[in-house]
Amino acid sequence: MGHVHGRLVAFDLDGTLVDSRRDLSDSANDLIVELGGAPLTEEAIGRMVGEGAGVLVARALEAAGLGSVPGARERFLEIYDGRLLNFTRPYDGVVEAVRLAREHARVTVLTNKPLAPSLRILEALGLRDLFDDVAGGDNALGRKPEPAALHAMIGDAGATPATTLLVGDSAIDHETAIRAGVQCCLVTFGFGFANLPSERLTGREWLAGDAAELVEYVRRFLTPGP
Repeated sequence: MGHVHGRLVAFDLDGTLVDSRRDLSDSANDLIVELGGAPLTEEAIGRMVGEGAGVLVARALEAAGLGSVPGARERFLEIYDGRLLNFTRPYDGVVEAVRLAREHARVTVLTNKPLAPSLRILEALGLRDLFDDVAGGDNALGRKPEPAALHAMIGDAGATPATTLLVGDSAIDHETAIRAGVQCCLVTFGFGFANLPSERLTGREWLAGDAAELVEYVRRFLTPGP
């Protein structure tokens, strides 16, 4: 794996590195139908992703008019385990940004998805070896937007908030970056970006409309001007 360079680039997973919306949507809809509800659109479920499986399930069941169902999160994870890689793929060109980051920084994944399915996705898509560390939403330090797990990654990298970049797609990633005091780059092509109210943008964050722009922002972060 990589070495400590005094810089850290942390990537979100769903909606940033990989497009997992259809598999998540299909799994949530399988659960909804199993419980007697009518399925939701893929776009609607995509807007519910970002705060962990429990929040996704609660939002989906509420939207389907089913309310709270004991054991629903666990059942969703069982269903999702069988659909994890049906359609999930890396976004075109994003791996180039990761490889560029590795040239000058420690590179990690910080996701609210549980660790086990996160690792399965990364390994199956041939991405795991690109990252020095992976922290799932079930880590002991808590989920985003709490910054504790990111702060631990910063410490492991020998970095500081000023030498750390968080790449994500959602309001949760944006809030995490603000709380941690790090630079933020949001990929607007990710399915979480549509849920980020424009009034929450500060002007300090970078907005990448495609992978080429993401590569350029990573390059800018790694080679700052005088």
